[in-house]
Amino acid sequence: MPHTLATYLPTDERLDVWLVEDNQLFRETITELLNDADAMQCTLACGACEDALNALEQGFLPEVILMDIGLPGMSGIEGVRHIKALAPAVHIVMLTVHHDNDQIFQALCAGASGYLLKTAAPHDILRAIAQVRLGGAPIDAQIARRVLDMFTRLAAPRADYGLSEREHEILQHLVDGETKKRIAEALFLSPHTIDGHVRNIYAKLQVHSRSGAVAKALKENLL
Repeated sequence: MPHTLATYLPTDERLDVWLVEDNQLFRETITELLNDADAMQCTLACGACEDALNALEQGFLPEVILMDIGLPGMSGIEGVRHIKALAPAVHIVMLTVHHDNDQIFQALCAGASGYLLKTAAPHDILRAIAQVRLGGAPIDAQIARRVLDMFTRLAAPRADYGLSEREHEILQHLVDGETKKRIAEALFLSPHTIDGHVRNIYAKLQVHSRSGAVAKALKENLL
């Protein structure tokens, strides 16, 4: 029985969807799902990003692409970057087994409009395609929680160690890899004064070395 999308996407046209997936069985399953839907069709199902890019370069243009991450040759994340460069209007939904934070973040930063796990129910995959075509950003509930957690950490307020404006300035120079002598010259201060500021920075950050201060500054976004 065809899957009806009337609730999701009231249209007389069929969406042109591509699938990039190297697992043949899963590719055939999703292709059949798409072609059985009454509002879309899978016009390209391939096992590598390079094949999709070749089709784009030949002038073919889908509306939505379902993209795996772990692919032979070019990865799905790199494929998203190349596809968005060639066809910015194409919507790409990641459909993958990868659910670690780094992969999720890279895919979304590369230009993916949605992110689903392969364990998603068939109707959720179809609904995600419809949603992204209408301007939505479908994301699996588990993934959404991870994304929120990532942004919460990124937006966390900087720790306050009581560094003065001058100490912040000197810490930035330390992070940039400059020697105390170069810092003194840049700030028109004596090396002795810089040395005193650096000792104060170490004490306030509770570290005992330059590398410790730099690591803490970068890890806790102190600059």
